[in-house]
Amino acid sequence: MRLDELPVVEFGFPGQLRDQLVAAILAGAKTSTSALVAGYEHDGEPLPEAGQLLAVVDSAGGRVAAIELTEVRVVRLADVDLAHAIDEGEGDESVAQWRAGHERFWHSDEVRAELGADFTVDDDTPVLTRRFRLLPAAEVSAA
Repeated sequence: MRLDELPVVEFGFPGQLRDQLVAAILAGAKTSTSALVAGYEHDGEPLPEAGQLLAVVDSAGGRVAAIELTEVRVVRLADVDLAHAIDEGEGDESVAQWRAGHERFWHSDEVRAELGADFTVDDDTPVLTRRFRLLPAAEVSAA
């Protein structure tokens, strides 16, 4: 498969956070991720599905790796489990720690610029959780 033919997946906004998340993916430490269902609804995009192949982009927009989604679920924010939080590869050791970090991000100026200045999350907020595997470089050609 060709990396330049795959749909793109972005982790966070370009900058330090994205660079850290992409590095964790490339190192194999990050095998899950979370997003707000509201973001997909706002953009009019369908939710991803298990089996989908995606190109991971870095802060400069370069395609640096391919992943395969192995599990896609929509859960209440209050129902995100410890295994998912740990597998996000960001160093969280508890669901509370994971949630605090994600709430800071979801309440950031960047997210509120997309979803509205009064946007907020609570226990019932639908969260898209995705598990994925990094595809070996031998399975992906750059061009």
